[in-house]
Amino acid sequence: MKNKFIPGLILSALLSVMFFTNAKAQAEQKTLVVGDKMPSFTLTDQSGKAFNSADYVGKHYLVIYFYPKDESMVCTKEACQFRDSFDDFTKAGAKVIGINGGTVASHKSFAEHYKLPFTLLSDPDNKVYHLFGVKNKMFMTGRETFVIDLHGKVVFAYEAMMQGKKHADDALAFIKAHK
Repeated sequence: MKNKFIPGLILSALLSVMFFTNAKAQAEQKTLVVGDKMPSFTLTDQSGKAFNSADYVGKHYLVIYFYPKDESMVCTKEACQFRDSFDDFTKAGAKVIGINGGTVASHKSFAEHYKLPFTLLSDPDNKVYHLFGVKNKMFMTGRETFVIDLHGKVVFAYEAMMQGKKHADDALAFIKAHK
């Protein structure tokens, strides 16, 4: 009878070690804050083209938002709010960029489904998530928005897991107030 429980105990122990190791690594990871320089990165967009962040610094404000998953409820509301405010972001001189670990194909489908007019970048290994210090929440990648000024500095940062729509609203309000 005791032997039946041993595999379950071993699995539980391994999962616990993995969870606490990840939690410790995240606690040591520094989140970008206002005043920090944005790290340079290159990722693939929903059209399969390389997007190099350095190509846009100095030309546009960058509104970079990290979201957990294409087609999920809060992420869809967030993306649609960025879509609905897209003209206002453009008029304010900002380029909107969404990033998550989804595939290029998933991003393409998501963008087509909701007619998203902005760039979605695939970060399959969450390397850019880690560069920005975005922390996981409840076993999902986090939801954070950063506004980068023309000098490549973070001038606004917002984190709220369940208020997807507010990310677009607050980023746009910030840009309009500081232009």
